Amino acid sequence: MEITGNLNLVGYGLASIGSAIGVGLIFAAYINGVARQPEAQRILQPIALLGFALAEALAILGLVFAFVL
Repeated sequence: MEITGNLNLVGYGLASIGSAIGVGLIFAAYINGVARQPEAQRILQPIALLGFALAEALAILGLVFAFVL
C-alpha cells in the first residue's frame, strides 16, 4: 500500500485550531471586560473586532498557503 499526496491540509487543520482558540480567548476577554465595566463597551468592542479580524486573517492566510504549496 502506497500513500500519495501531501500533508498541507492536515497542517492547516492543526493551525486553524489555534486560530479558533485565539478567537475564543479574544471574545472571552471582551465579555469579561464588559461585564466588569459596562460603560467601557464602546472602547472594548472595536479592539475585540480588530483582534478577531487579525486572528481570522491568519487562518485564511494559512489556508491560501496550504493550497499554494
